[in-house]
Amino acid sequence: GIRSAMRAVGALVSRGAHAVKLEGVDGHEDVIRHIIGSGVPVMGHIGLTPQSVNRFGGFRVQGRKDSEAAVLLRQAHALEDLGCFSIVLECVPAQLAVRITSELALPTIGIGAGVGTDGQVLVLHDLWGLHMSHAPRFVRRYVDGEHLLTSALNEYDGDVKQNLFPGSE
Repeated sequence: GIRSAMRAVGALVSRGAHAVKLEGVDGHEDVIRHIIGSGVPVMGHIGLTPQSVNRFGGFRVQGRKDSEAAVLLRQAHALEDLGCFSIVLECVPAQLAVRITSELALPTIGIGAGVGTDGQVLVLHDLWGLHMSHAPRFVRRYVDGEHLLTSALNEYDGDVKQNLFPGSE
């Protein structure tokens, strides 16, 4: 409820957060309204919401069906009406992201939502190429970080086992 949400928000703000990002909207309107009313900016997040990924049947595009798209469009407008300063659109069809972006006054940030949003975000571990076996299709590997880090760890392990690390210095 509101009390537990405000405790969590208070903990984040006391540690330096300037805003919070909340996934979903339906059933949480009072919490969002209260957080914003307390002076803490809120970024909304709709589409694929990682905290609820299993409820959505895994990492899959949200809003392909007209009925799903209508729900996401309604949620986006609700978040704007509640006073959110921006909205993340994750894993929604590009055309839907363009429509939501064009209908809202606040900025949209896409992750797997095409180029028609106001900005883009990518999880750093995905950009670095870590855990690529579980990466969504829209992720572009910029470096094979998993291989680089595994090689470095194996080299370190070998040096320790051969008494080459730590060195005499």
